[in-house]
Parts: sequence; structure tokens; C-alpha cells
Amino acid sequence: MRLDLFLKISRLVKRRTLAHDFCERGWLEVNGTKGKPGRDIKEGDRIVLHLGAHRKEVEILAIPDGNVPASEALKLYKILSDIPEGGD
Repeated sequence: MRLDLFLKISRLVKRRTLAHDFCERGWLEVNGTKGKPGRDIKEGDRIVLHLGAHRKEVEILAIPDGNVPASEALKLYKILSDIPEGGD
């Protein structure tokens, strides 16, 4: 599955176009490298999002076949850290 599509389906980012923009601006990393919108991702990959004043790192637990209900979206990833940039 494409990175930008996963971010939208998992609801880590509200819209796919926004996920694409985040990638283009360098605000996303996948396994320590710049996240490109069309990059294929798989279970076990780690995504780092630099969102405003926060750095959020997640591990992908499952790749869905299509859209999932909001209640199921949280089961697609595990939050490893969610800390303010430059914070403790």
C-alpha cells in the first residue's frame, strides 16, 4: 500500500492530499529515510511524523485491504512515541 493512502486510511492524516504534501515537505520518514507519497509500506515499518510541535513515531501493525471504520483505524498502528519537538 502507498504511504499516503495508509496515512489517510489509518487517520494519522485527514486527507491523502495532505499526506502527500507532508511527504513533499519532508515532514515524514519511513524507517529512517524520507517518506515519499508512493512508497510501498508493509507491516513492521516505522513512520515518523513531524506535525507542528510534535514528533510522533508509529509502527505499522496491519495493512488494510481498503477503507476501515474509524473504530478500527487505531488497530493499524502502534504509537511508539509522541513528544513535543525539542521537548523532554
